[in-house]
Amino acid sequence: MSQPPGKRAGRVLMIVAWAAALFLATRFFGQWEDRQLNPNSAVQSSHGEGFIEVSLLANGQGHFVADGAINGQGVHFMLDTGATDVAIPEALARDLALQRGAPVMLSTANGRTEGYRTRLDSLQLGDIHLREVRALVVPGLDGQTVLLGMSALKQLEFTQRGGTMLLRQNLK
Repeated sequence: MSQPPGKRAGRVLMIVAWAAALFLATRFFGQWEDRQLNPNSAVQSSHGEGFIEVSLLANGQGHFVADGAINGQGVHFMLDTGATDVAIPEALARDLALQRGAPVMLSTANGRTEGYRTRLDSLQLGDIHLREVRALVVPGLDGQTVLLGMSALKQLEFTQRGGTMLLRQNLK
């Protein structure tokens, strides 16, 4: 027995409404999860007389991560005040066409490994621009995240309070 046309149309509209609601909920929670992993995907900068400041929020794990650029190409940074130099995974260094310089022994959380010196023409985080930054290519470093170590951070003033880190570049 077939249903009246009005009842069939109502059922189709109900299915479409549920599908739209599921789609919107998936998008909302996907964006919420992305903000939890990286609350600094759109880094905001403020300018004052003689300085530029960037304020970063800690992610859900308490790390300070942000999107930025190396030599004009987009990268994902994690601030690491315990790292002497900026550390770049080998695969990402290849993608960025970074030169592998002199080999160097590295002490990492996973033990000792060999890395290679390199130099970054430019490093950008928000409106903060750094030039000629010392860095390391690290073969054993997994993923696509660049550890933003002290070779970059020492060029800035930084303070941490609660879940916020403030980076300041004094302009000369």
